[in-house]
Amino acid sequence: MSDKKYTVVFLGKLPPPYIGPSVACEIILNSKLKDEFNLIHLDLSDKRDINTLAKLDFTNFYLAFKQYFQLFWYCIRYRPNLVYVPAGQTNVGYTRDAGYILIAKLFGIKVLTHLRGGYFLNWYNESGKTMKAFIRFVHKKVNGQIVLGNNLRKLFNWIVPDEKIFVIPNGGNFPVNYNERNNSKVKVLFLWNYVRTKGVLEALYAAPLVFVFFKNVEFVFAGEWREADVKTDFENFLQQHPELPVINHGPVKGDKKFSILNEADIFVFPTYYRNEGHPWVTVEAMAAGLPVISTDHAAISESVHDGKNGYLVEKKNINQLAEKIIILANDKDLRNKMGAESRRIYLENLTEEKMVERMGHAFRSVIEN
Repeated sequence: MSDKKYTVVFLGKLPPPYIGPSVACEIILNSKLKDEFNLIHLDLSDKRDINTLAKLDFTNFYLAFKQYFQLFWYCIRYRPNLVYVPAGQTNVGYTRDAGYILIAKLFGIKVLTHLRGGYFLNWYNESGKTMKAFIRFVHKKVNGQIVLGNNLRKLFNWIVPDEKIFVIPNGGNFPVNYNERNNSKVKVLFLWNYVRTKGVLEALYAAPLVFVFFKNVEFVFAGEWREADVKTDFENFLQQHPELPVINHGPVKGDKKFSILNEADIFVFPTYYRNEGHPWVTVEAMAAGLPVISTDHAAISESVHDGKNGYLVEKKNINQLAEKIIILANDKDLRNKMGAESRRIYLENLTEEKMVERMGHAFRSVIEN
């Protein structure tokens, strides 16, 4: 490893809103990387509602051109060795991010792009000929590409040499208290913003199927409403099933969020969200020592191992989801065994230190290659 302290212009959003890219940016900027590299942060934050992201409106145009000017100036002032760009996977998002890539290349600076999702190749295949040509033109200029899992290499290895693709799963250190649970009721937790394709309704619809066979259970939901029709469906279902032991905490963050994780027994996240990569919430659940029931989607199977620290169920398969919940609800020893395995996988692969170490390796590899 070189002892030289390289300069990296790091583009990224800071929370709020508390979404994967902004959380990761905050972790990295406050990590030991700031001592190993001259990290120059170019703030891409937009403190408006999350629904304004990647939309065609005046504010987004203004912010993009303001940030282009900032990057242009940083390239002149700091002469960085590397520019880190969080690449988008929509027409608007990628076009904006292409500007950052092209400005860096104008100055002959190496570029490392990072996709925090899993939809890039599908989006490319769905694009028109002109957009495809633009993507190929821009992305062939990058010097390195980060993905969230090994099975996401395929998103880029047709356009970026495989040896220039770096796998860096999400990771962090969380204020959780890992221990074997001794709750009077088995608590089944869904935690994320209430988006249909994240599986929130599948988790709810599984509740009566579980309750028929296992009464000593409580279904806990925590998150913010993001789609009006999902809220309607959720509330109507509860009105039709008043007997169900369902608790809805609504939006939670900070200590409240981790308190809910600490109190849970089983974590369910039956996602089929198209942009999914490596969900932060599964990492948090594993850190808390919970068995995880999710889907074989994006990079999830690289940390949730079916039959080891949880189960992978078919997307939208409510019966299968309920079946796995019932298995775990009926077997405390199995819950504790799988929870301990989740904690072990987390400590070995998904801590902040591991993510930061991999990020530093990617920085140096791209700069020195």
